[in-house]
Amino acid sequence: MIHFAIVALLVAVSTFLLGTFFTSGNLLPAQASAQAVPIDQLFALQGWLIAFFFSLIVVFILYSVVVFRRRKGEQGDGFYTTGNLRLEIVWTIIPLIIVLYLAVIGAQTLADVERRDPTALEVNVYAAQWSWRFEYENGAVSDTLVLPKDQQILLRLHSADVIHSFWVPEFRVKQDVLPGDEAFTRELRITPTEYGDFKVRCAELCGQLHYSMLANVHVVTQEEYAAYIEEQAAGCELSSEECGQRWVAQFGCIACHSLDGSVIVGPSWLGIAGNTEELADGSSVLVDETYLTNSIHDPNAQIVEGFSPDIMPQNFGEILTEEQIAEIVAFILTLE
Repeated sequence: MIHFAIVALLVAVSTFLLGTFFTSGNLLPAQASAQAVPIDQLFALQGWLIAFFFSLIVVFILYSVVVFRRRKGEQGDGFYTTGNLRLEIVWTIIPLIIVLYLAVIGAQTLADVERRDPTALEVNVYAAQWSWRFEYENGAVSDTLVLPKDQQILLRLHSADVIHSFWVPEFRVKQDVLPGDEAFTRELRITPTEYGDFKVRCAELCGQLHYSMLANVHVVTQEEYAAYIEEQAAGCELSSEECGQRWVAQFGCIACHSLDGSVIVGPSWLGIAGNTEELADGSSVLVDETYLTNSIHDPNAQIVEGFSPDIMPQNFGEILTEEQIAEIVAFILTLE
């Protein structure tokens, strides 16, 4: 009986210390969405169960190794038993009950996370190697995800190329973004509960620049949100070159084309205008307005030597208006 009491005390102490560590809140980013609350509660429950079962197993093993070891001069073998039906039934039924309980809690958590608000704001999210683009209900387009606090947001997720995954750690929820037609569009619901700045990260290995596939997230007031999307929806009243710079940022062009001369996965735009470039087929071409425009419409038509085809999305000619394409070209031509 004394051994049982000592082991029970050690298990309790170990469980308390480990469980407190797992659920201290220091292992996870701060909660910033309504969906994060039930998810963190599930994490906490599992943390305490892990702490208990780890302690139960390790304490028993270590205690037995230390207390019941064969001491110097002792002879004979330890007690040997072939089985215990009652014990086997107990350690089968108890884990079964725990698993069923976790299944129920998991289903409740999933229901809380996916609970639908009929007044949810809808934002279309477009992922492409290696950038994010966000389109709001009024036609506004941005490379930054701006969300109003305490308002459920329905994110409709689209991919232009490979499988990506939308993840903001502070929101907890994550959803894969699949390429294909509308049938492959996935949905994710988020209700931000904290003002602040966060980051969208791609949580699915998606190619060479996967690590840099980030986008800013700003959680703001309802008034700031309304003002932002109104500003983004308004036509560009700047010069052609300045509008082009705006489209380049919004549509993720600089994820592949640098503005400082460094090579990413596409040619740098710095000083490219007016150059004669050698192409992969052995011919050469003058980088002028016509070449740049054609390269946006049909990226694979004239590949610069040393670079690969099929990297740039093939649908920019459909996404962008002719005016936007002309403004992007005008911006590139200024990069001397």
